[in-house]
Amino acid sequence: MKAIILAGGAGSRLYPLTLVASKQLQAVYDKPMIYYPLTVLIASGIREFCLISTPADIPRYKTLLGDGAQWGISIEYREQAKPEGIAQAFLIADSFIGRDPVTLMLGDNIFFGGDAFPRAMEDFKGGATIFAYHVNDPERYGVVEFDASGKALSIEEKPKQPRSNYAVPGVYIYDNEVVGLAKNLKPSARGELEITDINRIYLDRGTLQVKRLPRGFAWLDAGTSTSLQEASAYIAAVENRQGLKIGCPEEAALVRGFLSPSQFEALITRMPNCEYRDYLNAVLEEAR
Repeated sequence: MKAIILAGGAGSRLYPLTLVASKQLQAVYDKPMIYYPLTVLIASGIREFCLISTPADIPRYKTLLGDGAQWGISIEYREQAKPEGIAQAFLIADSFIGRDPVTLMLGDNIFFGGDAFPRAMEDFKGGATIFAYHVNDPERYGVVEFDASGKALSIEEKPKQPRSNYAVPGVYIYDNEVVGLAKNLKPSARGELEITDINRIYLDRGTLQVKRLPRGFAWLDAGTSTSLQEASAYIAAVENRQGLKIGCPEEAALVRGFLSPSQFEALITRMPNCEYRDYLNAVLEEAR
């Protein structure tokens, strides 16, 4: 399994913050936003990544993330000159995906709680797997309709009259056929290659699984100034209460075995004295 993190877009809803750096480089409490999806994917056992962003922002991501070797992973970079829909990611990352299955995660989605994603990726056998999350404002998202037995009946993109309150969050798992499907996709009325159209194809084929995320699972969309502040407050509250960090790629890499304790320690020694380093030292001591 390989992974794409889509971190492009204009970031217009976060203006003027995005005049300085892209949306996914903004701080969510004590870490850059991009750390959160990256950590989820590392915790799910993925080691090969492709990060897609704008030509202007890719150098900033390279400065922050490098080639990923410090976490025992590899990161490639691809440019998205113009945002033309989520499904465009499969065209941009075609050569990266090769013949492998792929997970696509949006860089401004923050998740916390449970093991739904690692379990889904480990159990994936083919077709497509997406997720459903109960929200108050489903008209803002792709929406899944279920029958009485819990089987997905339909998927609509930002419907004016949603058929359920279950929105599709920004994590999608596909077999290798997704690349060919994306190549044959026609732009929607708003001129974008819609990920919902990809999901509908798998649904019509009978090869789409929709997994409902349980109560207690948190999905935060940090795409506006208000939601960014709310996400920061949520992360701060949980971290300060538990004494554990959310979205820490170093810790996820250690737990997954991508880094040995000695490699983890060497990584820490290269960091300046700060609260983040103090936390990782505590993680190392507990691991020993």
